[in-house]
Amino acid sequence: MSQPATIGIDIGGTNVRAGAVTREGQLLNWQDVPIEASQGPEAGLKRIIALIEQVSSAAGIRPEAIGIGSTGPIDRQRGAIQNPYTLPTWEDVDIASPLHKHFAVPVTLENDADAAALGESWMGAGRGLARQLMVTVGTGIGMGFILDGKIYRGLGGSHPEGGHIPVDPSGPECYCGARGCWESLASGTAIGVFARECATREPTTLLQKAGNDPEKIDAALVAEAAREGDRLALQIMQHTADYLGLGLVSLLHLFLPDCVIFTGGVMRSYALYQSRLHEIVKQHAVMAPIDQIPLRMAQLGQQAGIYGAARAVMLEAGQ
Repeated sequence: MSQPATIGIDIGGTNVRAGAVTREGQLLNWQDVPIEASQGPEAGLKRIIALIEQVSSAAGIRPEAIGIGSTGPIDRQRGAIQNPYTLPTWEDVDIASPLHKHFAVPVTLENDADAAALGESWMGAGRGLARQLMVTVGTGIGMGFILDGKIYRGLGGSHPEGGHIPVDPSGPECYCGARGCWESLASGTAIGVFARECATREPTTLLQKAGNDPEKIDAALVAEAAREGDRLALQIMQHTADYLGLGLVSLLHLFLPDCVIFTGGVMRSYALYQSRLHEIVKQHAVMAPIDQIPLRMAQLGQQAGIYGAARAVMLEAGQ
């Protein structure tokens, strides 16, 4: 006889992951497939339903609830994804109702950064801590704040957008319409843009690594060159670390969490930022003891969003 378990779903701009999670936090099975957003939300929904059925069958469970963490913006109350940026064609898509209708179980929708933060709080690097700030640095910058094991929500249940803290008003224009947002200065996208601007003006191995095509220079290539000692790449990393540190200091002063947990593709190169980040935090630890806050790396990897989405729907059910 199939045992009950919760399905956690993590929808990103490239892939969708789903896993079967017990109430005790055991991940029984997880799988992922390309989301292929450009094919439209109807095709994506069919892909998600099939993925849930595959995971349930492989884990030998029957879903008792479904939690979703999705790249945002989202409308949590309506269970709708409103995301023209990373999910092309997915504008105002009600995803909760069709899944509820198909599986006849409760369905919740959360921002993916919130879901990942909740996952790390429950079963990862923030386990046992009351106040946890998670910062995701990848294509963009996202954040989630966990207070007493639950997602902190803003006005109307909205998700705080840490990536759009203004760090430098004279900085580059952000897609949100403002200038100098944290995301536009310290994300993986920002690193690539800045590196492409610099690579044509200064001596560097970046162009050679990119096959003399500046458009192929991205954050991963810059990190690789920096680890090999390329002077310009190291300067770009220092430049990024400065902005990353300034945005972080603002969040530390505001929340004073028990720890900060980093995740995302850019933070795979954390060793290149670590020293400068600590230096910047220490410089600003005058009015509050922010230099005593541990900076940690996430532990759950690609499964953080699965754990967190599952935990979110469990909390909704009072489990």
